[in-house]
Amino acid sequence: MEKDSFYKKGLRKKMVEVLRQNEELDPRVLDVMEELPRHYFVDTAFTEKVYSEGPFPIGSGQTISSPYTVAYQSTLLKVESRQKILEIGTGSGYQAAVLSKLGARVYTLERHEPLFKKASSLLKELELTVRCYHRDGFKGLPEMAPFDGILVTAGATEIPEKLKMQLREGGRLVIPVGIKRTQQMLVVTRLGPDDFRVEKYAHFRFVPFLKGKA
Repeated sequence: MEKDSFYKKGLRKKMVEVLRQNEELDPRVLDVMEELPRHYFVDTAFTEKVYSEGPFPIGSGQTISSPYTVAYQSTLLKVESRQKILEIGTGSGYQAAVLSKLGARVYTLERHEPLFKKASSLLKELELTVRCYHRDGFKGLPEMAPFDGILVTAGATEIPEKLKMQLREGGRLVIPVGIKRTQQMLVVTRLGPDDFRVEKYAHFRFVPFLKGKA
């Protein structure tokens, strides 16, 4: 793991200063992102570039989401301390680390075994209490449901019914959905056993949300 130098801390501070200009982003999320070394979660070739806006490859055809996307999704999830959160798409482990630093009890699923192993090892090394699983994200984690929040970090063509049903009443599912090159960020709130509210937000571009384990 590359050292968190004063130089990297400066890059991180500049990254977050740009994000702070957007008043819709939760300051608590940005505080965590300023503290958490983002370069730990990518290959050394990207350790400086990762503090600029934009996604970067992490292997297995996947990417680490841009800083703005991470901040935006985390803000929509409205995480509170001790809440039980399920993440679909561990990837590099960065989003799970942000949620953990916000005080959530994080469970995260990854379909690509190499990413699952790498992220699990890194999160453990960082002493973050994140439970990682090599699973099919479409099925969720029913044995640990219900969840206060579910966050999907890949673009779906529809809202998976199994994920909706793993929310507690009042719980929120944040998921990008669309059938074209971009997806619209949706927030699905469970109001009752079979009653859900869907709110629509900004458009993003994600890697596809695929079924099964890779």
